[in-house]
Amino acid sequence: MSNTPTSEQDLSDLIQAANGPIRIVGGGTRDIGAPVDGTPVPTTGLSGVTLYEPGALTLVAQSGTPLAEIDELLSKEGQRLAFEPGDLRGLLGTKGASTIGGVVATNASGPRRIQVGAARDFCLGVRFVDGAGRVLKNGGRVMKNVTGYDLVKLMAGSWGTLGLMTEVSLKVMAIPEAEITLVGEGQTAEQAVESLSAALGSPFDVTGAAFADGKTFVRIEGLEASVSYRAAELAKGVLAGFEPVAGAGSSDVWTQIRDVSGFAGLEGAVWRVSVKPSDGPRLVAALEDLSPRAIYDWGGGLVWLHVADQADAGATRVRAELEKLGGHATLVRAPADVRATVPVFQPEPAPIAALTAGLRQKFDPRGILNPGLMGA
Repeated sequence: MSNTPTSEQDLSDLIQAANGPIRIVGGGTRDIGAPVDGTPVPTTGLSGVTLYEPGALTLVAQSGTPLAEIDELLSKEGQRLAFEPGDLRGLLGTKGASTIGGVVATNASGPRRIQVGAARDFCLGVRFVDGAGRVLKNGGRVMKNVTGYDLVKLMAGSWGTLGLMTEVSLKVMAIPEAEITLVGEGQTAEQAVESLSAALGSPFDVTGAAFADGKTFVRIEGLEASVSYRAAELAKGVLAGFEPVAGAGSSDVWTQIRDVSGFAGLEGAVWRVSVKPSDGPRLVAALEDLSPRAIYDWGGGLVWLHVADQADAGATRVRAELEKLGGHATLVRAPADVRATVPVFQPEPAPIAALTAGLRQKFDPRGILNPGLMGA
């Protein structure tokens, strides 16, 4: 039997026949988590858009469909995936082509999340094969939930530990007519977060709010006249002194923030930290001994943190400071031997860990799907 299934039935048969761990492989672009020692099962044989209704803003694709293929199809109709999934190949030093299944499985969501939500919020339905080889589905056009669980919410962000997705149904959105990014210079991280919070708290519908390389960025999108008006109002109000960048220049800014391009060529570990926006600069200041660099996204609520090489990628210090502030951290980039010994994902409180273990027992009773990738 081939380890590259080309149908849902192939996959079901393969999982039922498995006598050891399985390592699920999408496009191979997001090498995050503890290394998994198991038989690789690629999703590349499960590829293709099976339904696209531009008028209904709905797309259904098999999980191994390249993200680039979906982007190209949508752009021809003036549409896109609104949640802005990043391309982390530069940051992680990986190759391959990102797949839509990998995007949903990791809940990959970019700068626009602050306005529209995450990948899971645009996922209407899923089909997947669980660790017992059962085909499960809910949402989408079938609207059948065979387990009583909200499978979409469970699968998005599960990193392949509950099942291998075969198909996803997504809501898509129109590409706006215009975008402008207002750029401010000379602010400290604390001042930038204050400006970003003020912009997000305004009535002007901000779709991006970030601070990187000493510059503060605020994005506005929509109809051209509306974008011009909102940008002007912000620039004479809470973002006084900020300068507008439009079109491709604006788009390039957010591509770099989305892809964490600023850390791509630097040696050292990279963390993805979620905190209260005002706590981000405090966290970075407290970690001065790790020579930190930071990119603040989501108004400061998401901190991409680069730290100098440490034996444990700075995990002891990062998590100790986070315990004081609240929040959680994921080790996005570090050598495989470090990821094998350091908890890559934020350790869960005992009650949540018990729920997680129960879900895994329900969907993967033999514990064969990406075992250990997210920890115990």
